[in-house]
Amino acid sequence: MGEFATDVNTHLHSSLAERRPEFDWETEYRVAGTPVDVAGVSTEHLVLVELEWRRADPADNTAKLFRHLSDGRLHHDRVSAFQVFTGYYDLASGGVSSKRENAEFVGRVAADSFQYLTYHPVEFDLVPPKRGGERPENWRSVADETVDRLLASL
Repeated sequence: MGEFATDVNTHLHSSLAERRPEFDWETEYRVAGTPVDVAGVSTEHLVLVELEWRRADPADNTAKLFRHLSDGRLHHDRVSAFQVFTGYYDLASGGVSSKRENAEFVGRVAADSFQYLTYHPVEFDLVPPKRGGERPENWRSVADETVDRLLASL
C-alpha cells in the first residue's frame, strides 16, 4: 500500500477512535493471518473496515475474511464488515466495475449466510492518484464523509 493510502487508513482509524471510543480501534488488525485495514473491537462486536484503493481483485480479501467466519475463527456476537471503495472502481460510462460488483456479491452472500454478520459497501468519493501523483486537497474531508457513512450503518 502506498503512502497516501496509509495516510487515509490512519485518518479513518483516528476519526473512528475519536467518534466511537467504546471500541478498541487498530490498524492492520489480523484475522487468522489476514490483515484488515482498520478494525474496532469490543467485547461483543467486531467492526472490520477494508479500504479498496486500487486493488486488482477487491473480492479476495473479503472472501478470505468470510471464509474465516465460516471456519469459526471470529468469536464475536456481532461482526460488521465495511468495504470502502474509491472512485477507481467507477466506470467512465457510469456504474461500477465488475471487480467491485463481484466483491459486493461476495459480501452480500456472506451476510446472508451468517446471522451475526452485516456487510456494507461504502463510497470513498475520490479517485486515488497513481503512485507518485498529487493528493487531492480535499482528501481529509472525503475521509470524514466516509466515516460518517460508516457510522450511519454501524
